[in-house]
Amino acid sequence: MRYLPEPSFHRDTPPRIGVLLINLGTPEAPDAAAVRPWLKQFLSDPRVVEIPSALWWPILNGVILNLRPRQSADKYAKIWTAEGSPLKVHTRRQAQLLRQRLAARIDRPLAVEWAMRYGSPPVSQALASLREQGCDRLLVIPLYPQYAASTTASAYDAVCAVLGRLRNAPALRLVKHFHGHPGYIAALAQSVREHWTAHGGPDLLVMSFHGLPRFAVDRGDPYSRECQETAHLLAEALGLRAEQHLMTFQSRFGRARWLEPYTIDTMHALGGKKLRRVDVICPGFVADCLETLEEIAIENRAAFLAAGGGEFRYIPCLNERDDWIQALADLTISNLGGWLAPPRAGAGI
Repeated sequence: MRYLPEPSFHRDTPPRIGVLLINLGTPEAPDAAAVRPWLKQFLSDPRVVEIPSALWWPILNGVILNLRPRQSADKYAKIWTAEGSPLKVHTRRQAQLLRQRLAARIDRPLAVEWAMRYGSPPVSQALASLREQGCDRLLVIPLYPQYAASTTASAYDAVCAVLGRLRNAPALRLVKHFHGHPGYIAALAQSVREHWTAHGGPDLLVMSFHGLPRFAVDRGDPYSRECQETAHLLAEALGLRAEQHLMTFQSRFGRARWLEPYTIDTMHALGGKKLRRVDVICPGFVADCLETLEEIAIENRAAFLAAGGGEFRYIPCLNERDDWIQALADLTISNLGGWLAPPRAGAGI
């Protein structure tokens, strides 16, 4: 075993609690040269692709990495901003805002960092920063409301791979999910209400979640059940009747059967029915990214309109909404029980 070097020890520095936010990741630029290594890292994770490596390696390296990077780069180019990838921009801002919110509520040293499971900044870099700041306790919050082995558990893997090389490993807590957290549901519902106040209401609200291979659920992954719970709670918070909302799954990859109904097929069908207006929200993402801004707001919109639909509106992710940051702070504090002194009475931003 070769341990990672320990940070310098400062006897007079009180130990800190570290909070690490982890999101999926993004290439560094919207071009094939940047997408290729990112895609290779992502699709090489056995949590993501459950195919024996001897079978998957030639497909990945001989076919996918020769064709997919240019296709994905063209999609990223449509949503790229002056600050870079939307996912990275929003995740960085969420960490900054959470750091400020917690500093106003917690009376002891605490550090907040963020990382990407694939790409930059890597989990190893964020953990190194927390160690340098003297953190001896660590709370990890994967920014996936619904648990899946391919997302949440993979984030755990990345953290534990680093901790396994530490001589003086921190105490560790892992947030599994927050699909039914009251603050998260309330923030989602309020974002929909504000959208409808500004633009009027639709004929149908579609809640589109990221897809998952059907076999993963058959083998015990709770993801589908947690998506259903989120959809039910959001519809209940909005006072919607059964015929006023629908849950679908997007981002299918490969030929296997995935969770259904597929969002893109649903948009074709709804457009064919000449629906006056459909609104789409993505409650499985807390930050806008390729899957929301390009796949939903561009591709699915085009499918709905081309099939004869009237108006299509995408409701943005929670991003930097104040009520979401408050919910994230509440989630953090509730998972730090026993590690914290009581928050100052009346404290808040």
